[in-house]
Amino acid sequence: MRMSDPKLKDATLVELTALGRDLRQEMFNLRLQQASSQLEKPARLRLLRRDIARVETRMTQLRNKAA
Repeated sequence: MRMSDPKLKDATLVELTALGRDLRQEMFNLRLQQASSQLEKPARLRLLRRDIARVETRMTQLRNKAA
């Protein structure tokens, strides 16, 4: 996911909150897999962290624009 992705660019604050929650849930599940040595794609953790940061950044931009 990129910042220019329409999913991020055109999303509302509520949609971004839901997306962030989904990404965090996926991160939690991958961490459980990693702890039990069942994780197949360790690079996915890194990508998820970056996607969560992008969502949080966009949320902050929207909050600052509204204020």
